[in-house]
Amino acid sequence: MSDGDKDKRGMLARLFRRGETAQPEPHAPPSEAEAPQPPSPPQEAPPQAVPQTSPEATPQPAPRRSWWQRLKEGLARTSSSLGLGITELFSKRRLDAATIDDLEDILIQADLGIETAARITRSIAEGRYDKAIDPEEVKAVLAREVEAVLAPVAHPLAVDAGRKPFVILMVGVNGSGKTTTIGKLAAKFRAEGRKVMLAAGDTFRAAAIEQLKVWGERTGAAVIAREQGADAAGLAFDALSEARASGTDVVLVDTAGRLQNKASLMAELEKVVRVMKKLDETAPHAVLLVLDATTGQNAVNQVEIFGKTAGVTGLVMTKLDGTARGGILVSIAAKFGLPVHFIGVGEGVEDLEPFTARDFARAIAGLEA
Repeated sequence: MSDGDKDKRGMLARLFRRGETAQPEPHAPPSEAEAPQPPSPPQEAPPQAVPQTSPEATPQPAPRRSWWQRLKEGLARTSSSLGLGITELFSKRRLDAATIDDLEDILIQADLGIETAARITRSIAEGRYDKAIDPEEVKAVLAREVEAVLAPVAHPLAVDAGRKPFVILMVGVNGSGKTTTIGKLAAKFRAEGRKVMLAAGDTFRAAAIEQLKVWGERTGAAVIAREQGADAAGLAFDALSEARASGTDVVLVDTAGRLQNKASLMAELEKVVRVMKKLDETAPHAVLLVLDATTGQNAVNQVEIFGKTAGVTGLVMTKLDGTARGGILVSIAAKFGLPVHFIGVGEGVEDLEPFTARDFARAIAGLEA
Protein backbone atom coordinates (compact mmCIF):
# COMPACT_ATOMS: atom_id res chain seq x y z
CA MET A 1 0.00 0.00 0.00
CA SER A 2 1.40 3.32 -0.97
CA ASP A 3 1.84 6.14 1.49
CA GLY A 4 -0.96 8.10 -0.30
CA ASP A 5 -3.44 5.23 0.23
CA LYS A 6 -2.54 5.05 3.91
CA ASP A 7 -3.15 8.79 4.31
CA LYS A 8 -6.62 8.52 2.66
CA ARG A 9 -7.66 5.56 4.80
CA GLY A 10 -6.60 7.36 7.98
CA MET A 11 -8.50 10.48 7.07
CA LEU A 12 -11.70 8.50 6.33
CA ALA A 13 -11.44 6.72 9.65
CA ARG A 14 -11.21 10.01 11.48
CA LEU A 15 -14.21 11.40 9.62
CA PHE A 16 -16.37 8.33 10.45
CA ARG A 17 -15.48 8.64 14.10
CA ARG A 18 -16.60 12.27 14.06
CA GLY A 19 -19.84 11.41 12.20
CA GLU A 20 -19.35 14.10 9.62
CA THR A 21 -19.74 11.76 6.65
CA ALA A 22 -22.62 9.63 7.97
CA GLN A 23 -25.28 9.32 5.24
CA PRO A 24 -28.81 7.87 5.44
CA GLU A 25 -29.53 4.48 3.95
CA PRO A 26 -30.14 4.73 0.20
CA HIS A 27 -33.82 3.64 0.63
CA ALA A 28 -34.43 4.79 4.18
CA PRO A 29 -37.51 7.00 4.66
CA PRO A 30 -36.73 10.63 5.27
CA SER A 31 -36.83 11.87 8.80
CA GLU A 32 -39.98 13.60 10.07
CA ALA A 33 -38.31 16.92 9.71
CA GLU A 34 -37.40 16.20 6.12
CA ALA A 35 -40.67 14.55 5.05
CA PRO A 36 -42.84 16.66 2.75
CA GLN A 37 -45.64 18.31 4.67
CA PRO A 38 -49.18 18.87 3.36
CA PRO A 39 -50.00 22.49 2.59
CA SER A 40 -51.12 24.37 5.69
CA PRO A 41 -54.70 25.65 5.70
CA PRO A 42 -54.99 29.39 5.35
CA GLN A 43 -54.70 31.07 8.68
CA GLU A 44 -57.43 33.51 9.75
CA ALA A 45 -56.22 36.93 10.54
CA PRO A 46 -56.16 37.53 14.26
CA PRO A 47 -59.17 39.51 15.44
CA GLN A 48 -58.56 43.22 15.37
CA ALA A 49 -59.55 45.37 18.28
CA VAL A 50 -62.58 47.49 17.48
CA PRO A 51 -61.55 51.11 17.73
CA GLN A 52 -63.45 52.95 20.39
CA THR A 53 -65.34 55.93 18.99
CA SER A 54 -65.24 59.01 21.07
CA PRO A 55 -68.61 60.39 22.15
CA GLU A 56 -67.95 63.47 20.06
CA ALA A 57 -67.62 61.37 16.89
CA THR A 58 -70.77 59.28 17.48
CA PRO A 59 -73.63 60.47 15.25
CA GLN A 60 -76.32 61.94 17.42
CA PRO A 61 -80.01 62.18 16.50
CA ALA A 62 -81.10 65.62 15.39
CA PRO A 63 -82.43 67.57 18.35
CA ARG A 64 -86.20 67.90 18.42
CA ARG A 65 -87.22 71.30 17.15
CA SER A 66 -89.21 73.50 19.48
CA TRP A 67 -92.70 74.65 18.63
CA TRP A 68 -91.34 78.16 18.04
CA GLN A 69 -88.87 76.82 15.46
CA ARG A 70 -91.56 74.84 13.67
CA LEU A 71 -93.95 77.80 13.75
CA LYS A 72 -91.38 80.19 12.37
CA GLU A 73 -90.42 77.77 9.60
CA GLY A 74 -94.07 77.10 8.86
CA LEU A 75 -94.84 80.81 8.48
CA ALA A 76 -91.64 81.49 6.54
CA ARG A 77 -93.43 82.02 3.23
CA THR A 78 -95.71 84.65 4.75
CA SER A 79 -92.98 86.38 6.75
CA SER A 80 -90.59 86.36 3.77
CA SER A 81 -93.21 87.94 1.54
CA LEU A 82 -94.01 90.63 4.09
CA GLY A 83 -90.38 91.17 5.09
CA LEU A 84 -89.14 91.56 1.55
CA GLY A 85 -91.86 94.06 0.70
CA ILE A 86 -91.25 96.10 3.85
CA THR A 87 -87.47 96.10 3.40
CA GLU A 88 -87.65 97.19 -0.23
CA LEU A 89 -90.17 99.89 0.61
CA PHE A 90 -88.49 101.48 3.62
CA SER A 91 -84.86 101.07 2.57
CA LYS A 92 -85.30 103.60 -0.22
CA ARG A 93 -87.98 106.07 0.82
CA ARG A 94 -89.09 108.31 3.60
CA LEU A 95 -92.54 107.85 5.04
CA ASP A 96 -95.08 109.77 2.96
CA ALA A 97 -98.59 109.21 1.64
CA ALA A 98 -97.37 107.06 -1.27
CA THR A 99 -95.30 104.88 1.08
CA ILE A 100 -98.30 104.40 3.35
CA ASP A 101 -100.42 103.32 0.38
CA ASP A 102 -97.78 100.86 -0.81
CA LEU A 103 -97.41 99.40 2.68
CA GLU A 104 -101.16 98.96 2.96
CA ASP A 105 -101.14 97.05 -0.34
CA ILE A 106 -98.41 94.72 0.95
CA LEU A 107 -100.40 93.97 4.09
CA ILE A 108 -103.63 93.35 2.19
CA GLN A 109 -101.86 91.00 -0.23
CA ALA A 110 -100.83 88.93 2.79
CA ASP A 111 -104.57 88.66 3.60
CA LEU A 112 -104.30 90.60 6.84
CA GLY A 113 -107.54 92.35 5.91
CA ILE A 114 -108.35 95.96 5.12
CA GLU A 115 -109.16 96.95 8.71
CA THR A 116 -105.98 95.44 10.15
CA ALA A 117 -103.86 96.87 7.35
CA ALA A 118 -105.28 100.36 8.01
CA ARG A 119 -104.67 99.94 11.74
CA ILE A 120 -101.03 98.99 11.17
CA THR A 121 -100.31 101.83 8.74
CA ARG A 122 -101.88 104.39 11.09
CA SER A 123 -99.68 103.16 13.91
CA ILE A 124 -96.55 103.36 11.76
CA ALA A 125 -97.38 106.81 10.43
CA GLU A 126 -97.92 108.26 13.89
CA GLY A 127 -95.01 110.59 14.68
CA ARG A 128 -92.89 109.28 11.80
CA TYR A 129 -94.23 111.22 8.83
CA ASP A 130 -91.56 112.42 6.38
CA LYS A 131 -88.87 110.47 8.24
CA ALA A 132 -86.65 107.57 7.25
CA ILE A 133 -87.70 104.42 9.09
CA ASP A 134 -85.70 101.27 9.69
CA PRO A 135 -87.55 98.24 8.21
CA GLU A 136 -87.02 96.40 11.51
CA GLU A 137 -88.98 99.12 13.28
CA VAL A 138 -91.84 98.59 10.84
CA LYS A 139 -91.77 94.83 11.52
CA ALA A 140 -91.88 95.50 15.26
CA VAL A 141 -94.98 97.68 14.85
CA LEU A 142 -96.52 95.00 12.60
CA ALA A 143 -95.97 92.33 15.25
CA ARG A 144 -97.40 94.53 18.01
CA GLU A 145 -100.57 95.37 16.10
CA VAL A 146 -101.15 91.80 14.92
CA GLU A 147 -100.78 90.56 18.49
CA ALA A 148 -103.31 93.15 19.64
CA VAL A 149 -105.85 91.75 17.15
CA LEU A 150 -105.16 88.10 17.99
CA ALA A 151 -104.80 88.22 21.77
CA PRO A 152 -108.57 88.36 22.45
CA VAL A 153 -109.21 85.19 20.39
CA ALA A 154 -106.28 83.06 21.56
CA HIS A 155 -108.03 80.54 23.81
CA PRO A 156 -107.05 76.93 24.49
CA LEU A 157 -109.73 74.32 23.98
CA ALA A 158 -111.15 73.59 27.43
CA VAL A 159 -112.53 70.07 27.91
CA ASP A 160 -115.15 70.18 30.65
CA ALA A 161 -114.63 67.04 32.75
CA GLY A 162 -118.13 67.51 34.14
CA ARG A 163 -119.59 66.73 30.73
CA LYS A 164 -118.78 63.11 30.06
CA PRO A 165 -118.40 62.40 27.27
CA PHE A 166 -117.30 65.80 26.04
CA VAL A 167 -118.49 65.85 22.43
CA ILE A 168 -116.51 67.76 19.79
CA LEU A 169 -118.11 68.08 16.37
CA MET A 170 -115.56 68.69 13.60
CA VAL A 171 -116.78 70.56 10.50
CA GLY A 172 -115.19 71.98 7.38
CA VAL A 173 -115.02 71.70 3.61
CA ASN A 174 -113.32 68.94 1.65
CA GLY A 175 -109.54 69.15 1.76
CA SER A 176 -109.28 71.36 4.82
CA GLY A 177 -107.44 68.65 6.79
CA LYS A 178 -110.39 67.89 9.06
CA THR A 179 -109.93 64.13 9.42
CA THR A 180 -106.18 64.47 9.97
CA THR A 181 -106.82 67.16 12.59
CA ILE A 182 -109.17 64.76 14.41
CA GLY A 183 -106.37 62.19 14.54
CA LYS A 184 -103.88 64.73 15.87
CA LEU A 185 -106.32 65.91 18.55
CA ALA A 186 -106.98 62.30 19.53
CA ALA A 187 -103.24 61.80 20.00
CA LYS A 188 -103.05 64.87 22.25
CA PHE A 189 -106.03 63.84 24.37
CA ARG A 190 -104.66 60.30 24.72
CA ALA A 191 -101.31 61.74 25.82
CA GLU A 192 -103.21 63.56 28.57
CA GLY A 193 -104.58 60.22 29.76
CA ARG A 194 -108.11 60.69 28.44
CA LYS A 195 -110.28 57.92 27.03
CA VAL A 196 -111.14 58.91 23.46
CA MET A 197 -113.63 57.76 20.85
CA LEU A 198 -113.66 58.68 17.16
CA ALA A 199 -116.91 58.66 15.18
CA ALA A 200 -116.41 58.23 11.42
CA GLY A 201 -119.27 60.48 10.41
CA ASP A 202 -117.89 61.29 6.95
CA THR A 203 -119.87 58.42 5.46
CA PHE A 204 -119.64 59.83 1.94
CA ARG A 205 -115.99 58.82 1.54
CA ALA A 206 -114.68 55.32 2.22
CA ALA A 207 -111.18 56.78 2.42
CA ALA A 208 -112.21 59.05 5.30
CA ILE A 209 -113.61 56.08 7.23
CA GLU A 210 -110.42 54.07 6.72
CA GLN A 211 -108.26 57.07 7.60
CA LEU A 212 -110.05 57.47 10.92
CA LYS A 213 -109.63 53.76 11.67
CA VAL A 214 -105.89 54.12 11.14
CA TRP A 215 -105.78 57.05 13.54
CA GLY A 216 -107.70 54.97 16.06
CA GLU A 217 -105.07 52.24 15.87
CA ARG A 218 -102.23 54.74 16.18
CA THR A 219 -103.65 56.53 19.18
CA GLY A 220 -105.45 53.74 20.99
CA ALA A 221 -108.81 55.47 20.54
CA ALA A 222 -112.00 53.51 19.94
CA VAL A 223 -113.56 54.02 16.51
CA ILE A 224 -117.27 53.82 15.64
CA ALA A 225 -117.72 53.34 11.90
CA ARG A 226 -120.33 52.08 9.48
CA GLU A 227 -120.30 51.22 5.80
CA GLN A 228 -119.99 53.95 3.19
CA GLY A 229 -123.29 55.72 2.62
CA ALA A 230 -124.68 55.02 6.10
CA ASP A 231 -126.73 57.67 7.86
CA ALA A 232 -124.31 60.08 9.52
CA ALA A 233 -126.82 61.24 12.15
CA GLY A 234 -127.56 57.65 13.17
CA LEU A 235 -123.86 56.93 13.49
CA ALA A 236 -123.38 59.98 15.71
CA PHE A 237 -126.26 58.80 17.90
CA ASP A 238 -124.73 55.30 18.23
CA ALA A 239 -121.30 56.74 19.02
CA LEU A 240 -122.63 58.98 21.75
CA SER A 241 -124.65 56.11 23.25
CA GLU A 242 -121.64 53.80 23.34
CA ALA A 243 -119.37 56.53 24.69
CA ARG A 244 -121.74 57.15 27.61
CA ALA A 245 -121.90 53.43 28.37
CA SER A 246 -118.12 52.95 28.22
CA GLY A 247 -117.12 55.97 30.30
CA THR A 248 -115.38 57.73 27.43
CA ASP A 249 -114.00 61.19 28.18
CA VAL A 250 -113.95 62.77 24.72
CA VAL A 251 -115.82 61.96 21.50
CA LEU A 252 -114.55 63.47 18.25
CA VAL A 253 -117.20 63.33 15.54
CA ASP A 254 -116.04 63.60 11.94
CA THR A 255 -118.45 64.95 9.32
CA ALA A 256 -118.47 64.99 5.54
CA GLY A 257 -116.58 67.83 3.90
CA ARG A 258 -119.52 70.10 3.34
CA LEU A 259 -119.56 72.44 0.43
CA GLN A 260 -121.11 75.49 1.99
CA ASN A 261 -123.25 76.18 -1.08
CA LYS A 262 -124.90 72.74 -0.97
CA ALA A 263 -128.08 73.21 1.00
CA SER A 264 -128.83 69.47 1.33
CA LEU A 265 -125.45 68.69 2.87
CA MET A 266 -125.73 71.57 5.29
CA ALA A 267 -129.22 70.35 6.24
CA GLU A 268 -127.76 66.95 7.08
CA LEU A 269 -125.18 68.59 9.32
CA GLU A 270 -128.01 70.29 11.19
CA LYS A 271 -129.66 66.87 11.53
CA VAL A 272 -126.51 65.41 13.13
CA VAL A 273 -126.65 68.13 15.76
CA ARG A 274 -130.37 67.61 16.42
CA VAL A 275 -129.98 63.84 16.85
CA MET A 276 -127.13 64.16 19.34
CA LYS A 277 -129.22 66.52 21.43
CA LYS A 278 -131.77 63.74 21.93
CA LEU A 279 -129.20 61.98 24.11
CA ASP A 280 -127.55 65.06 25.56
CA GLU A 281 -129.25 68.40 25.09
CA THR A 282 -125.93 70.17 25.67
CA ALA A 283 -124.13 68.25 22.90
CA PRO A 284 -122.09 68.98 20.95
CA HIS A 285 -120.08 70.79 23.57
CA ALA A 286 -117.68 72.25 21.02
CA VAL A 287 -118.00 72.72 17.28
CA LEU A 288 -114.61 73.23 15.67
CA LEU A 289 -114.35 74.57 12.15
CA VAL A 290 -111.16 73.43 10.40
CA LEU A 291 -109.93 76.04 7.92
CA ASP A 292 -107.30 75.64 5.23
CA ALA A 293 -105.09 78.74 5.20
CA THR A 294 -104.25 78.25 1.53
CA THR A 295 -107.86 79.08 0.54
CA GLY A 296 -107.33 82.72 1.52
CA GLN A 297 -110.42 84.89 1.60
CA ASN A 298 -112.68 81.92 0.87
CA ALA A 299 -112.08 80.90 4.48
CA VAL A 300 -114.00 84.01 5.55
CA ASN A 301 -117.10 82.76 3.71
CA GLN A 302 -116.75 79.35 5.35
CA VAL A 303 -116.79 80.90 8.82
CA GLU A 304 -119.96 82.78 7.99
CA ILE A 305 -121.86 79.78 6.59
CA PHE A 306 -120.75 77.16 9.12
CA GLY A 307 -121.33 79.60 11.95
CA LYS A 308 -124.99 79.89 10.97
CA THR A 309 -125.49 76.17 10.28
CA ALA A 310 -123.52 74.36 12.95
CA GLY A 311 -122.99 77.00 15.63
CA VAL A 312 -119.19 77.08 15.38
CA THR A 313 -117.58 77.68 18.76
CA GLY A 314 -113.91 77.71 17.76
CA LEU A 315 -111.43 77.53 14.90
CA VAL A 316 -108.50 75.37 13.85
CA MET A 317 -106.32 76.81 11.08
CA THR A 318 -104.27 74.28 9.12
CA LYS A 319 -101.68 74.40 6.31
CA LEU A 320 -100.19 77.73 7.32
CA ASP A 321 -96.89 76.38 6.00
CA GLY A 322 -98.35 76.10 2.50
CA THR A 323 -99.13 79.74 1.80
CA ALA A 324 -97.64 83.22 1.69
CA ARG A 325 -101.00 84.61 2.82
CA GLY A 326 -101.06 83.38 6.39
CA GLY A 327 -102.46 86.73 7.46
CA ILE A 328 -105.93 85.35 6.74
CA LEU A 329 -106.08 84.20 10.35
CA VAL A 330 -105.68 87.82 11.46
CA SER A 331 -108.43 88.92 9.09
CA ILE A 332 -110.83 86.25 10.41
CA ALA A 333 -110.03 87.08 14.02
CA ALA A 334 -110.72 90.77 13.45
CA LYS A 335 -114.00 90.09 11.65
CA PHE A 336 -115.57 87.31 13.76
CA GLY A 337 -113.82 87.26 17.12
CA LEU A 338 -114.18 83.46 17.35
CA PRO A 339 -111.72 81.62 19.59
CA VAL A 340 -108.72 80.18 17.74
CA HIS A 341 -107.79 76.95 19.52
CA PHE A 342 -105.12 75.36 17.34
CA ILE A 343 -102.96 76.10 14.32
CA GLY A 344 -101.12 73.65 12.09
CA VAL A 345 -97.83 74.17 10.27
CA GLY A 346 -97.03 70.66 9.04
CA GLU A 347 -98.04 67.02 8.74
CA GLY A 348 -96.72 65.68 12.05
CA VAL A 349 -98.77 65.31 15.22
CA GLU A 350 -96.44 67.80 16.88
CA ASP A 351 -97.15 70.35 14.12
CA LEU A 352 -100.62 71.09 15.49
CA GLU A 353 -100.38 73.13 18.67
CA PRO A 354 -102.50 75.48 20.79
CA PHE A 355 -102.60 78.98 19.35
CA THR A 356 -100.67 81.79 21.03
CA ALA A 357 -101.05 85.35 19.75
CA ARG A 358 -97.55 86.62 20.54
CA ASP A 359 -95.72 83.73 18.90
CA PHE A 360 -97.84 83.94 15.78
CA ALA A 361 -97.47 87.72 15.52
CA ARG A 362 -93.68 87.66 15.86
CA ALA A 363 -93.30 84.70 13.50
CA ILE A 364 -95.41 86.36 10.79
CA ALA A 365 -93.36 89.57 11.15
CA GLY A 366 -90.11 87.61 10.87
CA LEU A 367 -88.89 88.50 14.37
CA GLU A 368 -87.30 86.30 17.01
CA ALA A 369 -89.33 85.02 19.93
